[in-house]
Amino acid sequence: MVTVTRAARCTPDAVLRVLADGWSYSTWVVGTARIRAVDPTWPEPGTRILHSVGLWPALLDDETVVRAWDPERSIELQARGWPAGEARVLIEVTPVAVGCLIRITEDADKGPGVLVPRPVRSAVIRPRNIETLRRLALIAERQAPEQLQR
Repeated sequence: MVTVTRAARCTPDAVLRVLADGWSYSTWVVGTARIRAVDPTWPEPGTRILHSVGLWPALLDDETVVRAWDPERSIELQARGWPAGEARVLIEVTPVAVGCLIRITEDADKGPGVLVPRPVRSAVIRPRNIETLRRLALIAERQAPEQLQR
């Protein structure tokens, strides 16, 4: 498992609101090119986002499924990215004195990706998730700038 943490200058609720907006997924998840559909009850467990990954015109259609949702703390996803496989992703948000900490934990759990040695997987996942959390924090901070003084 690869874990990355980032501080954000907003409340945990601001981050969780971004996570609860399935249509925002492609703006903060690195590698997602577009959203094709979002289940109306997203992020309830079992709901899906249909997305495409890659760069146009070489896009692959796939999906992400919610495994668990705690509207006050976290979301757990099963992210598909075939032919590479699937990954389990947990995003947790914790309040701190000034804002919150966002933590993402991810690893391949199905398909060819699990055959890649852990150090190599980590070398790919870690920088991707550093950027993913940067994007997520920027969106949450921008959507709720009045919540905390800068």
